[in-house]
Amino acid sequence: MNTSTMRLMIATAALAVAAGTASAQAMKAEIPMSFRANGKLMPPGSYEVREDTGHGYIRVRKLDSDRSAMMGTGVTSDAPKMWREAGSPMLSFVCAGESCTLTRFWNGKDSFTHAFTAPKPPATDLEAQQTRVVTLAMIRIH
Repeated sequence: MNTSTMRLMIATAALAVAAGTASAQAMKAEIPMSFRANGKLMPPGSYEVREDTGHGYIRVRKLDSDRSAMMGTGVTSDAPKMWREAGSPMLSFVCAGESCTLTRFWNGKDSFTHAFTAPKPPATDLEAQQTRVVTLAMIRIH
């Protein structure tokens, strides 16, 4: 193998390692209520929220257990101006009655958020039809 080919292979390997490292970002969130993430019920507590842009998913993992949920990052929407001005990563939940669902994730840097769908409340459940939005700031840990 000639020197140019060897240098090219080393540079390609270094670039692949750097890209893999840069694509994963981890944040910590204190979530005070039970919530659903991709349909999975998660208890209140401390969570690591990891964005893996290289593979197109966000993972929410409870720090004191093995409970986790993964969501695809395909749907985006503009990050609210107030979030961009604050500069902290954010999670947003839609709560209908006592049932909360993770609906948005923002990494604190991009101009967009990742959006996730929340189930629609039954038309006969008046309490569930009254929704509120809960927004929580996160801290970067990696």
